[in-house]
Amino acid sequence: MIFKPADRLQTKTERAFFLEQIRVYRRFVEVFCEKNGLELMSEKQDGYISELTSIGVIENEKDLGELKKVLRGEYSRFEEAVNFVISHREQVGDLVDNLYNSRRKEKQLAAEKRNGLTLVDFFCGAGGLSLGFLQKGFQVKLANDIEDVCIQTYKYNHPQLPSSKLIQGDIKEIVDHIDQYIDREIDVVVGGPPCQGFSEANRQRVIDDPRNKLYKYFVKAVEKIVPKFVVMENVKGMLKVADQVVEDYESLRIEKDGNVYSYQAKYQILNSQDFQVAQSRERLIYIAIRSDVAAEKKVTPEKIFNQINTACENNRKYILMDALRDIRKLDAPRIKNQNETDSESTGKKIDVNHFMEHQNDYLNLINMDRKVPYVFNHKARYCSDVNYEIYKRLEQGDDATDEKVKDIMPYAHRNHCFKDKYFKLYADRPCRTITAHLRMDCHSHIHPYQVRALTPREAARVQSFPDDYLFWGAYLKTYMQIGNAVPVMMARGIAEVIKPYLE
Repeated sequence: MIFKPADRLQTKTERAFFLEQIRVYRRFVEVFCEKNGLELMSEKQDGYISELTSIGVIENEKDLGELKKVLRGEYSRFEEAVNFVISHREQVGDLVDNLYNSRRKEKQLAAEKRNGLTLVDFFCGAGGLSLGFLQKGFQVKLANDIEDVCIQTYKYNHPQLPSSKLIQGDIKEIVDHIDQYIDREIDVVVGGPPCQGFSEANRQRVIDDPRNKLYKYFVKAVEKIVPKFVVMENVKGMLKVADQVVEDYESLRIEKDGNVYSYQAKYQILNSQDFQVAQSRERLIYIAIRSDVAAEKKVTPEKIFNQINTACENNRKYILMDALRDIRKLDAPRIKNQNETDSESTGKKIDVNHFMEHQNDYLNLINMDRKVPYVFNHKARYCSDVNYEIYKRLEQGDDATDEKVKDIMPYAHRNHCFKDKYFKLYADRPCRTITAHLRMDCHSHIHPYQVRALTPREAARVQSFPDDYLFWGAYLKTYMQIGNAVPVMMARGIAEVIKPYLE
């Protein structure tokens, strides 16, 4: 469930997310009123206590005092928003459904009755891989990540997955008990285990470096689950150990239900721009197929990759400007510690989409042809005086070595190894790779026309997340979640090729 009752909050993190959820609920109601020209005010309605239990913030009326204690000065604003929703139920529709435990439970029961293709996602992050497969009809049966903010983002945006099947923690803590979470055959296991041991040490099996233990646990999870397909993604730098990874998959011999299963595996570097993503992002993709499935369906990993490449041949190539169109212009905050503050000039975490009716081919693709009335996480980042001047002077394609900023560049003495720290993006080319480093600074992704860095929403569009995919947590952590994700349309394209072999 999205909410834990107020009287059962135990940790500082739980309280922080609880308060964020309350504020998001209130903000949804505010933008609804703004969009529809309504005033946010409502007398206390019959059924108020019942509504709170449906949301999940309390279990019964006697817990109301604890809720007030947790919310303190924010309680009255939340109370007003809830009463407004009760009195405008039909108009509000499903706007706040993902913030109701009861509505989420309904979606989960409905999903359980469907006999769709099944997916398990390890190192799920914010959910890019999962979302791409979901968009092609797959159902997630288990997801896991160690980052609490990623789990919160994933939970909100994937209401069909019960909280008991969304596990925060180290993969090694659940892999030996996987049967406690999975009670059916799984069609596909996906994930991007971090691999760090790429040193040039004198060893035959670099992949066995202890720093790559998370990869080993991923393979162990595959061995436990015995899925029909495996899709594993990683950085291009892992290419030096790619053959060793294939060797690991193809050496598996798994006894289950009287059968012995093995795998065929292959890898290839794929670029997200070939999947109509407005970004050049190379990822090393591994595909493994269980041998009995390969024999029955007459398919090999090589064939899957060939079909993926063929499907991409006639795809339109989108550029950065396709992702940056039809969204509000913003000013960068010029005062420190304002990233979390909403304003008309610098942006809002949840805002009305004033461009909803505009025709935009790229947004139609990432939004699945849906009209999205609200846009999330479009907030500009703080910019100091010196960086503002650098951003303003640079032209598209310029970096830290440009003569125009030589006199004010604070890192000029390191330009020989640090020139890409500042880079103004080309509007008419696919965006350079969105990375998790953006949480540290965004100098490498300066907006081509506005004097600021890309916002989290613009970065999410570049990563092909739909506009109503809400990233939770502190402002800077949204960049981390977006940068670590697999582009959604890249995952969608892979899923589309694999799907016919599972039906």
